[in-house]
Amino acid sequence: MLQGAAQAAQEHGAADSGPDLQGMLMHHLLDGAELEFQVLGVGPVIHLPHFDPVHIGPLTLDLSPTKHVVFLFLSALICLAIFLPIGRAMKNKYSDRAPTGLANAMEAMVLYFRDEVVRRNIGHGADAYTGYILTLFFFILFMNLLGLVPFGATATGNFMVTGALALVTFVVTEISGMRALGFSGYMGTIFYAPKGLNPVGTAIMLVILTPVEFLGKLTKPFALMIRLFANMMAGHTLVLSLLGLIFMFASGGAIVAGGVTVASIAMVSGIMILELFVAFLQAYIFAMLTSVFIGLIQHAH
Repeated sequence: MLQGAAQAAQEHGAADSGPDLQGMLMHHLLDGAELEFQVLGVGPVIHLPHFDPVHIGPLTLDLSPTKHVVFLFLSALICLAIFLPIGRAMKNKYSDRAPTGLANAMEAMVLYFRDEVVRRNIGHGADAYTGYILTLFFFILFMNLLGLVPFGATATGNFMVTGALALVTFVVTEISGMRALGFSGYMGTIFYAPKGLNPVGTAIMLVILTPVEFLGKLTKPFALMIRLFANMMAGHTLVLSLLGLIFMFASGGAIVAGGVTVASIAMVSGIMILELFVAFLQAYIFAMLTSVFIGLIQHAH
C-alpha cells in the first residue's frame, strides 16, 4: 500500500505544489476501469474491457467490468475454491470419521454460526437459513481481506456492493416473514395498531404507526449498507491519509521527513492490524444482523 501511495502521489502531484493527496485518496478508494500492479511507476496496468451499454426501455445498463467487480468475483471464486473441495471431502472422505485440517476448522466455524448465530436469533426453522448466513459471512470477509493485500481493492468500500448485499438480505427477510406469518400476518407488520382500541383509536394509530413500520423495514437494510461501507472506507482512508504525510513532509529536511516517515509507518502498521480485525468483525456483524432481522419478522406475532 505504501508503494501504491507513492506511485499515486507522483502521478497526481504537481511538480511545484507537492503531491495531490486528495487525488491519491480518490484514486485508491474509488472504483476504476484499470487493475494496477505498479511499484513506483514500474509494472503492468491492465485496462479492463468496455462494453456498449444495454438499453432496456428507459434504463441504461453498463455491464463493463470494473476494479471492484473483478475483486467481487475473485471473492466468490475463493469461496468456491475453499468450500467445494471441503464439501466433497465431508461427503466422501469424512463421512464416517471426524474431519482434520482445514475441513475441521471450517466445520467448527459452520457449527458455531449454526448454533450461536442462526439458531439463537431465528429460532424454529433456523437451519434453512444457515447456508445463506454463512455465504454472506465468508463472501464479505474475503472482499474485506482482499482490500488489505498488495494491489488489492476493497469491493465492500463501494456502497453499490454493500447496497446490493443489503437488498438481497431485505428480500430474503421479507419473504421469510411472508412464509412464516402468512399474508395477513405479514401485512400486520406494516399496518399495525395495538389491540383493544376503539375504532377511532385504531384508525389514529394506523395513521401514525403505518409510516413508522414501513420506514422501519427500509432502515434495516439501509443500516446494513452504510455500516459495512463506512467502516471499510474509513479504515482505508485513514491508512492512506497517514501514508500521505510522508510525501507532504518529504521536502521538510532529512530529520523531519525521517521522523514523519517512521511515525507514519508505525501508525499505519498498527491500523492495518486493526483493519484485519475489522474485516472479520464487519463480516460477522452483517451476518449476525441478517439473522436477527429474519428472526424478528418471523416472530413478529
